[in-house]
Amino acid sequence: MKTDDLISMLATGVTPVDQHVVSRRFAIAIAAGAAVAILLMASTLHFRADLADVAVTPLFWAKVALPLSLLLGALWMVTRLARPGMDTRACWPGISVPFAAVWLGAAYVLAGTPTGERAAAILGQTWNVCPFAIAMLSVPAFIAVFWALRGLAPTRLRLAGAVGGLLSGAVATLAYCLHCPEMGVAFWGVWYVLGMLVPTVIGAMLGHRLLQW
Repeated sequence: MKTDDLISMLATGVTPVDQHVVSRRFAIAIAAGAAVAILLMASTLHFRADLADVAVTPLFWAKVALPLSLLLGALWMVTRLARPGMDTRACWPGISVPFAAVWLGAAYVLAGTPTGERAAAILGQTWNVCPFAIAMLSVPAFIAVFWALRGLAPTRLRLAGAVGGLLSGAVATLAYCLHCPEMGVAFWGVWYVLGMLVPTVIGAMLGHRLLQW
């Protein structure tokens, strides 16, 4: 077969690449994961009774800012990891800065808290429920995010799995904020972070197996 014939054969039936396939798949995954997480939260944990009142306070939105900023940072990074050869160095601050901000805020709050009250500020009232609840609520988004990744072409599978897990944890934490009564920065800096790290670690462990292509 001549070279020109081979090129013609390979080019036959080639269709243009959909430039929006990555954003569309992740939009579907996040919307589906968030919707199911909220339904799951409403049916098992329930919305906090004073949500309408607390939702107008700056502290509530400071709480929401942690998972929301991590969601955006993880989404930016995972959409680049979903395509071979994409540089992700510029994405790291989108993940590291929210963690650093909540830990600095927690340190500031604890520095002004009497020594005997610091443990209570960290533990709150629901420390033994919070991370497990977030991990549970992350399952729908975890499945949806990995569905999105499997339809694309990630090459750094463990990292893609970890960031995908963090993305699902952030979605779950946003849903959990609608239930959680805790309003302490120190609490969020420990237990919200721990809850989001559970799907992150699981994603890193399973990334090579689930995302291999």
